[in-house]
Amino acid sequence: MKQKFLLIFLVFSIWFSSCTDSKIDYPETKKVDQLDEYFGVKVEDSYRWLEDDRSEETENWVIAQNKVTFDYLAKIPFREKIKNRLTELYDFETMGSPVKKGDAYFFFKNTGLQDQPVLFKQNLLEEATILIDPNKLSEDGTVAMSKDFAISKDGKYIAYQISRGGSDWHEIFVRNIETGEDLDDCVKWVKFSNIAWYKNGFFYSRYPTQKEGEELSGINKFHKIFYHKLGIPAIDDKIIFENKNYPLRNYSADVSGDEKYLFVYETESTSGNNLYVKNLQKKDAFVKLTTGFNYDYEVLDQVGDNLIVLTNYNAPKYKLVRINVNTLNIGNWIDVLPEKKDVLKECALAGDNIIALYMQDAKTKLEVYNIKGDYLYDIELPILGSVSDINSSVNSNEVFYKFKSFTVAPTIFKYDVENNSGEVYFEPALDFDASEYETKQVFFEGKDGIKVPMFIVHKKGLKLDGNNPTLLYAYGGFNASLLPSFKTDRLIWLENNGVYALANIRGGGEYGENWHKAGIRLNKQNVFDDFIAASEYLINEQYTSPKKLTIRGGSNGGLLIGAVINQRPDLYAVAFPEVGVMDMLRFHLFTIGWAWVNEYGSSENSIQFENLYNYSPLHNIKDDIDYPAVMVITADHDDRVVPAHSFKYIATLQEKYDGRNPVLIRIQTKAGHSAGKPTSVRIEEAADKWSFAFYNMGETPIYKD
Repeated sequence: MKQKFLLIFLVFSIWFSSCTDSKIDYPETKKVDQLDEYFGVKVEDSYRWLEDDRSEETENWVIAQNKVTFDYLAKIPFREKIKNRLTELYDFETMGSPVKKGDAYFFFKNTGLQDQPVLFKQNLLEEATILIDPNKLSEDGTVAMSKDFAISKDGKYIAYQISRGGSDWHEIFVRNIETGEDLDDCVKWVKFSNIAWYKNGFFYSRYPTQKEGEELSGINKFHKIFYHKLGIPAIDDKIIFENKNYPLRNYSADVSGDEKYLFVYETESTSGNNLYVKNLQKKDAFVKLTTGFNYDYEVLDQVGDNLIVLTNYNAPKYKLVRINVNTLNIGNWIDVLPEKKDVLKECALAGDNIIALYMQDAKTKLEVYNIKGDYLYDIELPILGSVSDINSSVNSNEVFYKFKSFTVAPTIFKYDVENNSGEVYFEPALDFDASEYETKQVFFEGKDGIKVPMFIVHKKGLKLDGNNPTLLYAYGGFNASLLPSFKTDRLIWLENNGVYALANIRGGGEYGENWHKAGIRLNKQNVFDDFIAASEYLINEQYTSPKKLTIRGGSNGGLLIGAVINQRPDLYAVAFPEVGVMDMLRFHLFTIGWAWVNEYGSSENSIQFENLYNYSPLHNIKDDIDYPAVMVITADHDDRVVPAHSFKYIATLQEKYDGRNPVLIRIQTKAGHSAGKPTSVRIEEAADKWSFAFYNMGETPIYKD
């Protein structure tokens, strides 16, 4: 018996040792003498040189880090099988919600493994034809087309945006729809812009030409709105709106459906905006409808002399109002859909009706009203899920929208609001049986007693014994609402008796602006506490255990993951901080980071500095705790959350942590914050992440034959 026990112990020890790879020879990262002082507090920044992500020294460091990471991943015996299964799962046709212009429909479609979706045009009763195929614009699939495009009123031209290598910088081109050929028109240095067609050209937003070497990290200042007339060089485009006194503000433009009014949105952060309106048929100046940046305003369109506006002005859960353009005083605003218990997330006009998308406990409800605000009926949804991409207009009763859930791939519905009838317009077919899985919603208690919702997805009949590999995801910021959604790469978890959990923690918009404010600035610790409480719920309810719990989050969610593994590393086996904001003292000094000060606060304020310094992932790495296995994810062309955040963070973690778990960084080249990433790259990245996670949880995935 004793010999048998020793044999089992020996086998386990060999397996455990192979799974942890306790000794990794990390690249040596140079340290420099850099000491900053904030309100009497001295802070070291020994890896400041990594902020220069274009230097040869940083480039060599990236190569060295990637070599260690990819060498480690190559040793995982089932990594290739996971990649093969992911390739099978991704190989199904997807479609975007169609946009109707005149008698033609425009929509994106991907046959499955295409790197980028292709834009199609389809006239009534005719076969769809390819209008723009971004896959032909690069050999490696790293040129992507933005979903923000505009069709001229006569249907002759399309103005469209492309980005290269995942950057937020866009270029605008114009294509003759009939001939399929591009005009000579080209606009550069476009960022955070839509395209609003007007007569023989369009309105758009751009920054000044950037200095060489600072394109991906330099601070973005002096945003302006221009008008581009076809056939005129972009350098001669007319400035329509600017404010030289406030270089750190952004502007975007939109035009009413009849091209009578121009709307300008002015922002200085990621929430709240001013709204200006101009009658394009007169020589009148812009009229400012709002003052300050405390509320959000979005014009749906113009109906007669009225603007229909979605806003949270004196309505934290949003409402729909009518503003007569002849009496713009705020006292004359009329509520069309007053605020109610559920959050009014989105509205769309369809003929003489309003499609209202409400959130009820982070789930979607679709309701239809007439233009006066009288309730008509609900649009029934198939199962618990969410709706997005509602495309409609005041000129038609026809509506397209996208429905999805955790196990249901995005399905396009076509609806006639006049007759209250709908049908499935496009339904994807993939190699996955959704009927084998179940989704439930639970409410766990936060540290301060507040109830927080969480979705949990797993196979039906799954045994809750604490041994299930579990993936917990959250975001917790910027008023973003996480609704049930479909991600192909997550199916790997579900197929392997895994659990997927989505926590709707504070900082998001699931319960309106008050829920958002409860997780910003000096309240940011609520976000981390909610996430930790979600983790403890999953463990206490026997869904999983600390040895089987993987966590991930991106951008603001990457900050979340970095903070919680500093505060409670004992709860987790694996962590993926992806494209995260990790240096909370210097984030506002790069690209668009200044716009996040309203969300986080600033190290230039003494009280806010103390709060930021207390949770900043980079500044709270400890050398006396056992971290979970960590793989940081970033990209060399991320010009939103610059990769220096992740570079300095992993360099510090590798310096201070001397435990048995790997702490690595995966740096994708020719990629950005996430948008436009080629399908092939997404598959590779997912294969690496899930292989790393299973390997460090001691799990061997099951594969389909």
